[in-house]
Amino acid sequence: MLGGRYRLEEQLGSGGMAVVWAATDEVLGRAVAVKMLNGAHLTKPDSLRRIRAEARAAANLSHPNIAQVHDYGEASDDGELVPYVVMELVPGPTLAQRIAAGPVEPSVAFRICAEIAAALTAAHAASLVHRDIKPANVIVTPGGAKVVDFGIAASVSPGGDGDLSGQVLGTPSYLAPERLTDDAIEPASDVYALGVILYKLLAGHLPWAADSTTQVLTAHVYLPPAPLPETPGVPPEIADLCHRCLRKDPAERPDAPEVAAALAAAAGLQVVPSTPALLALTALGTAAGPPADGEPSALVIPPTPARRSRARVTAAGVGIVSVAAVVAWVALGSPPIASGRSDDDTPPPGPTRAAPRPARGRCCP
Repeated sequence: MLGGRYRLEEQLGSGGMAVVWAATDEVLGRAVAVKMLNGAHLTKPDSLRRIRAEARAAANLSHPNIAQVHDYGEASDDGELVPYVVMELVPGPTLAQRIAAGPVEPSVAFRICAEIAAALTAAHAASLVHRDIKPANVIVTPGGAKVVDFGIAASVSPGGDGDLSGQVLGTPSYLAPERLTDDAIEPASDVYALGVILYKLLAGHLPWAADSTTQVLTAHVYLPPAPLPETPGVPPEIADLCHRCLRKDPAERPDAPEVAAALAAAAGLQVVPSTPALLALTALGTAAGPPADGEPSALVIPPTPARRSRARVTAAGVGIVSVAAVVAWVALGSPPIASGRSDDDTPPPGPTRAAPRPARGRCCP
């Protein structure tokens, strides 16, 4: 029992830093999910700061495609402080598990990615960048996809100076080029990760062939994605949208609202602007009425946030340097992935030699 209120019942999954439990809120009599730090991370200041930041970040977001945070607390276990986050218990497999189960129909892929984009629109409108969008952090429910795990989310900070310090947090297969070459925090990085997910859903594999983490990181920075194979049910404009999401220059990518609207139209969903009243109704499952086939019939897209400008970096102004890319795999409490590959198809670690990257510079508008 945590805080005299939350009774832990069944472990749902664990990651490198945390474990997630199904629990019962004894006060309100409802099922919840509880994420707790585990192991050595209980005594690490960075881990404590990160789980508190996740609770604050997600608690300030209200959207039907984002798992809701209900509470944060700190329990004492034999004199040791154990922080925990109480969240909405979301039924359903992760998108990673859904992908591992077999091919996903294009119309279903459009719907899932439209819902992820709608969730990102809400986060970006609140000046929050998720920074770890990947299939393991999306839960596919009968009522729609839900984005979880804001453990490494950060406030928008576009003014990077190109000097990376510390660790690059995220999952290698979904890291935008600027995450590896700059210190800016911008919404376009989440859109890039969503583009990788959309590509993988439609093509059945990642946009690049790579056998090691070093090759994956190099591909993000230097190599264009392979063209999407022609697939029945995938219109050319959606293939083009996917490739635009994967542009190397963040300024050339569409923003989350544009992606959400385009994919919703392709999936046949009605797009409705959000209002506080609509979000409250949608959270209760009454906004558009229960769909006959179990699929959501409407997509709630928050108002479009102001698009932040970014100076483009031309090939002529790019210098080549060598750096060591330090990548932290952050899977705070994600359930196990039912596949033969680990962590969303991230290749096994390769040679320890440094991966090359361009030195990002700033220039006049």
